[in-house]
Amino acid sequence: MTTLLKAAAITLAVTFAGAAGAADLPSRKGPVEAPVYMPPAFTWTGFYVGANAGYGFGQATTNLGGSADMDGFIGGGQIGYNYQMGQFVLGLEADLQAADLGVSGIGGSIKTDYFGTVRARAGVAFDRFMPYITGGWAYGNVKTSVPALGISSDNSHTGGWALGGGVEYAITNNLIAGVEYLYVDLGEKGVLNNGLKVGTDFSVARARLNYKF
Repeated sequence: MTTLLKAAAITLAVTFAGAAGAADLPSRKGPVEAPVYMPPAFTWTGFYVGANAGYGFGQATTNLGGSADMDGFIGGGQIGYNYQMGQFVLGLEADLQAADLGVSGIGGSIKTDYFGTVRARAGVAFDRFMPYITGGWAYGNVKTSVPALGISSDNSHTGGWALGGGVEYAITNNLIAGVEYLYVDLGEKGVLNNGLKVGTDFSVARARLNYKF
């Protein structure tokens, strides 16, 4: 019995000595690294609202064959929604612009004092950069004055269209800057009841700044 107790004691001593030695050995595992934070990918999906300013230039025409160049500054706001599917982005946007697009001469004047559009948009997203095309309905107001003929008219044009394109860049997840070109044709509208019709078509180049929700 004494011999067995001595053997058990020796076995336990050897076991504890080995465990202690193993604890003193350097670890084979490397240092624990903190997890790398990966920010979520930017998405164009969401509602947005913004402002714009730029320059317009084009022509005022009449059904009698006359035409004159017109130009001036424009500025206003827009609201819209984008939906991203993979790399493609589809959207809908409405805008309203105050304008100073006019032409005047000895005989009279023609001026577009506001216009707006409702357009579809289609773009291709390269992360935070997106080129796009756009097109849809346009409307506006055109004032015509020919004092010599007793004409003074303020007409709403509602049958126009717009077509263009642009590029946008997301500065942050919420702030998006861009530039855009639009060709706007407001069509012709009769002036009073004298048979005279006036039409306007013009190009718009503008800078935009949107806030995406």
